[in-house]
Amino acid sequence: MENKGVYSVGSPAIESVLSTNKVLKNTYMLLAMTLVFSAITAGISMAMGLGQGMALILSLVGFGLLFVVHKMADTSKGLLAIFAFTGVMGASIGPMLNYYLAMANGPALVMQALGGTAVVFFGLSAYALTTRKDFSYMGGFLLVGLLVAVVAMIANIFLAIPALSLTISAAIVMIMSGLILFDTSRIINGGETNYIRATVSLYLDIYNLFIHLLSLLTAFSGDD
Repeated sequence: MENKGVYSVGSPAIESVLSTNKVLKNTYMLLAMTLVFSAITAGISMAMGLGQGMALILSLVGFGLLFVVHKMADTSKGLLAIFAFTGVMGASIGPMLNYYLAMANGPALVMQALGGTAVVFFGLSAYALTTRKDFSYMGGFLLVGLLVAVVAMIANIFLAIPALSLTISAAIVMIMSGLILFDTSRIINGGETNYIRATVSLYLDIYNLFIHLLSLLTAFSGDD
């Protein structure tokens, strides 16, 4: 008798695995391309010597484009939207990078932040992919933590307390690390089937992880 179990060719289980693997592959390919594109626009922004005011404007434009990406993620225009978004976000950190690179130990700090971000991302992604655990239970805690961190950041604009700034950066590094596990888990377990939305989520995790890791490294080095 022919065995037609749940793992036979064309079965829902096999199709689900293949679909998930396709989303995962497309997500990582697009993520790599958007990160490279962001690096290019950041370099252009640095070369142009854009100021902090322009960086703020670009960040606001990027925030608006984020909604455009999510709206167009299911259409052919989604790819154009995500490259517009990541390009603007890359350009927005050009002034910040120029500020850090002007420090005595700036270039080393930037490279350490890049290396640390890569280690955290690949390490946590590998863990999620290997164990295939469902980290969806972390969603609520991470969202609350992120909201608290944002409120604290806004408050510290007026308070200007260095210790609070350091605490916020440390908290965001932890939150983004958790979000890498959460977002990767969602792809693996079928919670996110759109690779453009998946890419945006992981891109923002990496983007914010790098910025706040750089802030922490600078503070601990005594160059801040």
